[in-house]
Amino acid sequence: MPVSAHYFVTVLIWGLTWTAIRLQVESAAVDLSVFYRFVLASAVALGGLALVRRLPRLTRRQHGWLVLQGLTLYSINFLMIYRAAEGMTSGLLAVIFSLAALFNAINGRLFLGIQPSARIVPAVTLGLTGVALLFWQDLWLGNATFAAMAFAATGTFWFSLGNVLSLKVRELNVPLLAGNAWAMFYGALALGIWCLVTGVEWVIPTAGVFWGATLFLAVPGSIIAFFSYLTVIRTLGPDKAGYATVLFPVVALSLSTWLEGFVWSGTALTGACLALLGNYVLFRQPRRQTPPTADADKHLQHGAR
Repeated sequence: MPVSAHYFVTVLIWGLTWTAIRLQVESAAVDLSVFYRFVLASAVALGGLALVRRLPRLTRRQHGWLVLQGLTLYSINFLMIYRAAEGMTSGLLAVIFSLAALFNAINGRLFLGIQPSARIVPAVTLGLTGVALLFWQDLWLGNATFAAMAFAATGTFWFSLGNVLSLKVRELNVPLLAGNAWAMFYGALALGIWCLVTGVEWVIPTAGVFWGATLFLAVPGSIIAFFSYLTVIRTLGPDKAGYATVLFPVVALSLSTWLEGFVWSGTALTGACLALLGNYVLFRQPRRQTPPTADADKHLQHGAR
């Protein structure tokens, strides 16, 4: 599957996860909801790979790096982002999380020496402006605590660190599917320990909506989307892959139009266009220089005489 398809799958699925997350946390505590999500994701991924005999033996060193990836990508960042959602509007959270594209470029340069694309700054500027306009009314009416903003920024930074760590895992020749499965397992383990330490009330929700949302978040939202997203990181680099976080709010609002009657104002439409324009700026191919024609060559030679 071409990398453009992986990019599209990531944006589409993550745009749909917003609704699923809202349905999930209505039936259980936030920390427990995230825990169930990654327990189910890791169980399906590890069980499926074992069933088809594609679960290779990994070294202790490889597992050590997968523990770090699980902590950054599948546990700590989610805990902080969900905490932020309790103290700010979803619009402001979307704007802050869109900074992942910029964090990816910075962290890739600092930790791996990857030179970011020269287009990342104008593209992210367009994207952030677009996301802010998408949620302009939400931002104008909503208040956010300093703690919530700190949680959002820190969670986004941890997410970005996980993106960079995924490239280190690739250097260790860990298969992507198996590595993701183990990282999700370690993330779920960390989440379980966190729930125990913080005294979360352990309940097993009985609502079918909860388990439907959790199943969607675990399989398409985690196994498939993160596989596609990390494939994009490995192919295009963390800075370009991170722009997916700018586009999936557009998908989320498009779904909200159908499910919740969201009305597209002129400001929101402008924001969506700017977000798409930023994507074009980041990924457009430079024009190829066409060689001069034979007549032009003769003209130049004649002129030189």
